[in-house]
Amino acid sequence: MSHLSERPEKPVVGVSLPHESAGLHVTGAALYTDDLVSRTKDVLHAYPVQVMKAHGRITALRTEPALAVPGVVRVLTVADVPGVNDAGMKHDEPLFPDEVMFHGHAVAWVLGETLEAARLGAAAVEVDLDERPSLITLQDAIAAGSFHGARPVMLNGDVDAGFADSAHVFTGEFQFSDQEHFYLETHAALALVDENGQVFVQSSTQHPSETQEIVAHVLGLHSHEVTVQCLRMGGGFGGKEMQPHGFAAVAALGARLTGRPVRVRLNRTQDLTMSGKRHGFHAQWKIGFDADGRIQALDATLTADGGWSLDLSEPVVARAMCHIDNVYWIPHARVAGRIAKTHKVSNTAFRGFGGPQGMLVIEDILGRCAPLLGLDPTELRERNFYRPGQGQTTPYGQPVTQPERISVVWNQVRDDARLADRRREVAAFNAAHAHTKRAIAITGIKFGISFNLTAFNQAGALVLIYKDGSVLINHGGTEMGQGLHTKMLQVAATTLGIPLHKVRLAPTRTDKVPNTSATAASSGADLNGAAVKNACEQLRERLLRVAGTQLGANASDVRIVEGVARVLGHDKELDWDELVRTAYFQRVQLSAAGFYRTEGLHWDAKSFRGSPFKYFSYGAAAAEVEVDGFTGAYRVRRVDIVHDVGDSLSPMIDIGQVEGGFVQGAGWLTLEDLRWDAGEGPNRGRLLTQAASTYKLPSFSEMPEEFNVTLLENATEEGAVYGSKAVGEPPLMLAFCVREALRQAAAAFGPAGVGVELASPATPEAVYWAIEAARAGTAGGGSEVPAEATSLSHA
Repeated sequence: MSHLSERPEKPVVGVSLPHESAGLHVTGAALYTDDLVSRTKDVLHAYPVQVMKAHGRITALRTEPALAVPGVVRVLTVADVPGVNDAGMKHDEPLFPDEVMFHGHAVAWVLGETLEAARLGAAAVEVDLDERPSLITLQDAIAAGSFHGARPVMLNGDVDAGFADSAHVFTGEFQFSDQEHFYLETHAALALVDENGQVFVQSSTQHPSETQEIVAHVLGLHSHEVTVQCLRMGGGFGGKEMQPHGFAAVAALGARLTGRPVRVRLNRTQDLTMSGKRHGFHAQWKIGFDADGRIQALDATLTADGGWSLDLSEPVVARAMCHIDNVYWIPHARVAGRIAKTHKVSNTAFRGFGGPQGMLVIEDILGRCAPLLGLDPTELRERNFYRPGQGQTTPYGQPVTQPERISVVWNQVRDDARLADRRREVAAFNAAHAHTKRAIAITGIKFGISFNLTAFNQAGALVLIYKDGSVLINHGGTEMGQGLHTKMLQVAATTLGIPLHKVRLAPTRTDKVPNTSATAASSGADLNGAAVKNACEQLRERLLRVAGTQLGANASDVRIVEGVARVLGHDKELDWDELVRTAYFQRVQLSAAGFYRTEGLHWDAKSFRGSPFKYFSYGAAAAEVEVDGFTGAYRVRRVDIVHDVGDSLSPMIDIGQVEGGFVQGAGWLTLEDLRWDAGEGPNRGRLLTQAASTYKLPSFSEMPEEFNVTLLENATEEGAVYGSKAVGEPPLMLAFCVREALRQAAAAFGPAGVGVELASPATPEAVYWAIEAARAGTAGGGSEVPAEATSLSHA
């Protein structure tokens, strides 16, 4: 067992604990960025001047009417920027644009004594616009050849030979929806400037270091003149990885110019219309199978809707391409990726970061092709699993480690959920009910853990021990409700060998741990946990030497367990608090900076080859659904999940993440239907689903009636902190089973052997059209089918 994964005696990791801020959350005592406004004197409020057109060049911007509004202090425009007028990392996102690129684009910001004064001031600003043509839909952009960013191609094997050897070849298209993050806390920032001109920004951000960097270059400052702190976020899901930077920069710019604190906090409508979503995708594909249903070749083109700027679209597309294989071996593959440029908000990171989109493509292909091959979908999937001992690699050349876990989690779900018995029950139910059908589907996942960009796979920590024996941790990860801080407390207590109550965690700040990576890519616990462990190990080694001297033994014979230092084989002991005091008086350093970098990663973006991931997380899920044949309405009767988190650092936290990720994935696949006005009228480009009243989110009524989640046992991950695995993103893809169950239930209304197409999201309306197509005995399509439906042909 590796040093990093080995657990000591009586570890605090592995114990089920509630979230460290759970009590504060449920009592309303937890502070978020905007809560700090009431604790800050003389705050100015910022309000955006939004232009409600999809595209156009600004020909005039008149701010004088706003300055005449009582309570308006200043209007921020491009003329006020002392540094770089850009809020992105690709230098394609002007903070104050001269060209409107999406409906609701902010072109200036008004500062007011009150939020209402700022709002009235923003309404008074006059903007003249030379309107220009706009591309709203992904299809429009593809037809116009509107693309930006890299266009990678992943090649493996001999695709043409693979198709030549295939007994069955199918082609098709598939377009599926984007998704709104809908975090409970909208984007927020509060900026202050001290007497030395030092800028301090409180921000709801997943990437404080990058927020610091953007604020500094907008203000024309160095990074050491800007400090960013994140107390916690009320949800992030990737939406606060890149997009908070501009809002923080507006607040900081206002504070620098006025000398007063400035608050930016978007209301829900502004957040929905101004911030990016999960990338919607279009896939065009061709797949070949041998006579036994084993995949021989895949040729696909994935097109992401990037919106108006690049943001993180390039790595999102790269990860989608890297995950198109999911749990299936594809010996010959050619996959191309591209990013459509549309006049919509710039799409961004969202839990899974392209992985769900790539995996959805192959799952949709298998779900559609199984009936045409005369195979049960479960059997088709099993036949194509990666197998142990075969030396199989992914299409980008990375060996698949632990492939046996694909079958392990799959078989455990099948056994725990009694799938064979329940399928017989479903068949009997369907035979007895002409207008209501049930179905059970099982799907698996393989998700690579690490950032696409190798440089991001590093983390730092600063751990302080005070004279009274108490411990304070600083690390670079941010807390957005996922329980990262809880795990870091457990890691520190375990490494030092002390009770949990001895350890406290400080807010994430850029002046404590520099150059941090975003809390993203499911790597928060892996990276920051290893850095915290490294810092604590340095401190423990120093203290063991002190303890050895005090106890008359070699340091190597001393163990610190539950706050007491003991010599192996003897009853000599020394209390932790006394040990720390002794170390202080011996002038032993009681602080340590920890660091960790993920080893073994390499990636060539040009050839699209390498091993970009430290390891893979695995999981399997089965869902049973019941569908109404008259309306397409459905309910999820039962879900069973077995998920691989290695040796869990905090089982209660991890089970919560699995449950939450699954439900969010089910929302994306079945409920959440973003709509944009693509007409030629005055509201072209307007987001039509601007509130919870028009954008349906998962709620209690969508939860599975029976929901069973099991963490895979005896699953130590060598080379990861205390043998754990990442948990944040992978569970989202477990929700594929719900969509596949809906497809099978719709198919049950028609004759056998029909490949059913199902739009995504699979809303009741979409399910109804799939039912109608199944009843007609076709593969879908037809004049009545919504535009989202796709085509399938057998070559």
